[in-house]
Amino acid sequence: MRSIASTLVPLGVALTVSGCQTWGPTWSEVSGTRYNRTELNRSAVVIETVDGRTPVDYRSGGYRVARIEPGNRLLTLTGVPLRTGWQGQLREYQLDAKPCMRYYINAQFADPLSPSDWKPVIDYTEPIAGCSVTMAAK
Repeated sequence: MRSIASTLVPLGVALTVSGCQTWGPTWSEVSGTRYNRTELNRSAVVIETVDGRTPVDYRSGGYRVARIEPGNRLLTLTGVPLRTGWQGQLREYQLDAKPCMRYYINAQFADPLSPSDWKPVIDYTEPIAGCSVTMAAK
């Protein structure tokens, strides 16, 4: 005879998991971490929002990777200042995220003396291990 707990625990797990965002076999990722360290006047960015929403799996205050749906995405970014005392400046960036690709987005400053003169750039892209591009049915 099964106990009530052995019946309710799997049900609770199923309900908890169903409330989470799930990803299919195909997704994209975006990170504000610097990939190349040799570019002058370049810094990391904080990804504030993707399409107006804070990414679910992106931890605030860090420059970790966030999963996003492939396609055209509007990113709101804050450039991490090159010098102490600078304030981060917000910028919007339109990204055409290809399936199964990880994008490292950075801030490229015009020079080390201009805290508000920067633009978002893709520092590096790489394929995501374990991600598979689904082919459309013919």
